[in-house]
Amino acid sequence: MQTEVILPLVAYLLLVFGLSVYAYRRRQNGNFLSEYFLGNRSMGGFVLAMTLAATYISASSFIGGPGAAYKYGLGWVLLAMIQLPAVWLSLGVLGKKFAILARRYNAITLNDMLYGRYQSRLLVWLASLSLLVAFLGAMTVQFIGGARLLETAAGIPYDTGLLIFGISIALYTAFGGFRASVLNDAMQGLVMLLGTVLLLVAVIHAAGGLDSAVSKLQQIDPALVSPQGGDQILSLPFMASFWILVCFGVIGLPHTAVRCISYKDSKAVHRGILLGTVVVAVLMFGMHLAGALGRAVLPDLKIPDQVIPTLMITVLPPYAAGIFLAAPMAAIMSTINAQLLQSSATIIKDLYLGVRPQQIHNERLIKRFSSLTTLILGLLVLLAAWRPPEMIIWLNLLAFGGLEAVFLWPLVLGLYWERANAQGALSSMVSGAVCYTLLASFNLQPAGLHPIVPSLLLSLLAFYLGNVVGEKRRTASSLPS
Repeated sequence: MQTEVILPLVAYLLLVFGLSVYAYRRRQNGNFLSEYFLGNRSMGGFVLAMTLAATYISASSFIGGPGAAYKYGLGWVLLAMIQLPAVWLSLGVLGKKFAILARRYNAITLNDMLYGRYQSRLLVWLASLSLLVAFLGAMTVQFIGGARLLETAAGIPYDTGLLIFGISIALYTAFGGFRASVLNDAMQGLVMLLGTVLLLVAVIHAAGGLDSAVSKLQQIDPALVSPQGGDQILSLPFMASFWILVCFGVIGLPHTAVRCISYKDSKAVHRGILLGTVVVAVLMFGMHLAGALGRAVLPDLKIPDQVIPTLMITVLPPYAAGIFLAAPMAAIMSTINAQLLQSSATIIKDLYLGVRPQQIHNERLIKRFSSLTTLILGLLVLLAAWRPPEMIIWLNLLAFGGLEAVFLWPLVLGLYWERANAQGALSSMVSGAVCYTLLASFNLQPAGLHPIVPSLLLSLLAFYLGNVVGEKRRTASSLPS
């Protein structure tokens, strides 16, 4: 166990807890649910940009993505850059209109928005169950990433690292709520930026310069410096699928969408779009390039996901490695706390209070139930992460795709198509979920496309057809008998 690496990391975790205590003390009086799950819609532009970027950039971006770049080469770095407009798309498409409707419906969760728009309890239950299943998978990926970081960089056994990491996050998220989450995101975004830039510089220096690094990659395998990547994985259908999955489809991710209803004013949106896009660009390019060039420094890694933590302890002094270990740790923590809060909000607000609405005035019970639910969910995910797969990026993309197949069209068309109705939204959700589950389970890729593409096309068609049927029923029921 490397004490020089662990001490700065412990200091960082204490700082995270300190911010959570600060957030807890700054809780405003009034509606507890709005404060705990939305921070009373008080985010400014800088915090909005950082929380969107930090929530979007996760274990997959700091562990799985660079691991794929290590395995497939510079082509994967180019592929990663198609995620550049993610924040711009999220705030641009959802942004103002989403927030205006959220205030009109007094919405605290994404499912509040869906109920306000479509007036269907069945749709809310389907959306809630879909969200919880997908988030359990997505959060499991983040826990695995955090434990692998501690295992590789600090010499802590995987199981012990998982316990430290999982319990820390479950406690601080349960304790601080949304305000603690976004304050930590703002700090973690800055840590990620600094860590990314310095690690990339250190990797290039350790490889003997950029030219030398590229030459070494070419000697290992010429495909590592080609646009198609090692194993010729980067075909046109794959790249198109990847863009839809990790960029366009992000609009439909619940933990991204909920941040689009929690900002302060329109100035915050404009600033958030600009700053968030710059932050995502630097982080995506820096971490993936470090992973690809890292193969010139560490050519024989057996597990690609270990490239970033191994590079940290190889090319940086021990104390610096401990400080910059906080960068990927920050990415993972910020994503988990967003997903934990969203899952907890779904259970409390959408399911429990949907069945027992009279309990909404029992603030003491809701406070305890909210914190306890967040804590229990965190512990359940910890158990699910106990036996990890070799490359977490595929598990993460599977969970993301499932959420997008269910939520994208009901969200976007609900905002921009006035005639959209509950039958259309339900048809879209069910067909998208079933299609994606079947294609992903049997590893089917029609025309070389990722399952998300046919799933979204089918769910769009189902939305239209369901909408037509819904309109006919409404017209028929309005006719005099």
